[in-house]
Amino acid sequence: MTDVFSPQKRSAVMRRVKGKDTSPELAVRKALTRLGAGYRLHRKNLPGNPDIVLPGRRLALFVHGCFWHGHDCARGARVPKQNRDYWVGKVDRNRARDARSSDALTALGWRVETIWECDLKDAVAFEARLRSLLTSADRL
Repeated sequence: MTDVFSPQKRSAVMRRVKGKDTSPELAVRKALTRLGAGYRLHRKNLPGNPDIVLPGRRLALFVHGCFWHGHDCARGARVPKQNRDYWVGKVDRNRARDARSSDALTALGWRVETIWECDLKDAVAFEARLRSLLTSADRL
């Protein structure tokens, strides 16, 4: 089965895939702002450059796309038919990198939470989870 796009068009499509300021990340930031939490973005001095950092609470948040980081939901479990070996390897490498980053942050005394793209579908449950994370950090 051939790609539906020409190689030039496929390259242009893939170049538009962002690593920062993605829609899920913006939704998490908006929710944190609504809850009155102060945060910093993409701290390069921390392992894995967490997407969102709440320094006073020592909480690092990674906002992951289900497909790119191999979540166990329907979207994350999907494997493209084209170039299957490449994509399986890429997602495996992403997962290994995520685990290393999480372990390194935990070793430095940070709490690490992963927020999956699919978690944002249920806004009420998601906001309750964020509120719980923020209040549990206040009790530390």
